Amino acid sequence: MPGEADGHRIECDDCMKTPRPWKDGRAALLYHGRARSLILALKHGDRPELARPAALWMARAGQGLFHDDMVIAPVPLHWSRLLRRRYNQSALLARHLGLQTGLDVCPDLLQRRVRTPVLDGKTATERAEALSGAIAPHPRRQHWLQGRDILLVDDVMTSGATLAACARVCLAAGANHIFVLALARVAKDA
Repeated sequence: MPGEADGHRIECDDCMKTPRPWKDGRAALLYHGRARSLILALKHGDRPELARPAALWMARAGQGLFHDDMVIAPVPLHWSRLLRRRYNQSALLARHLGLQTGLDVCPDLLQRRVRTPVLDGKTATERAEALSGAIAPHPRRQHWLQGRDILLVDDVMTSGATLAACARVCLAAGANHIFVLALARVAKDA
């Protein structure tokens, strides 16, 4: 995933054109085929038990990202979407990832203050516009951000707009460095 050059990564044109506000990132899977089916089952198919094995894959993919005193935080859902789904799949992934790595997890470090539209099918610019001002640090959790590295966890990275919005909020609130880890990433068709 986009991040600092490490000598082994080939950046796509979009990634070079739009610098990301995180230091480094990884994804465990590509979002197609069985991986897509698994994520849709976790996200919309009432299959929260899939988060545990998925977090194992994420822990393997994230080797090298994890640091002492790092805080794991999921991408937040708006309360109305959480009510409908009954759980935040990114929070489940973060919780199981914390168990695998021994790192602190703060499931409500960030809040989605605005109910954003479904972002599927939107361009990167439309996604960024929809997320503008939608995410904020939880007022009672800001001390978790001060001078610490944050690992943001999401189920799928499409354009990176959601993770970028979360990263900017964390940095503005005093976080040290931001890292991102997604279960899967969408690859552009050639």
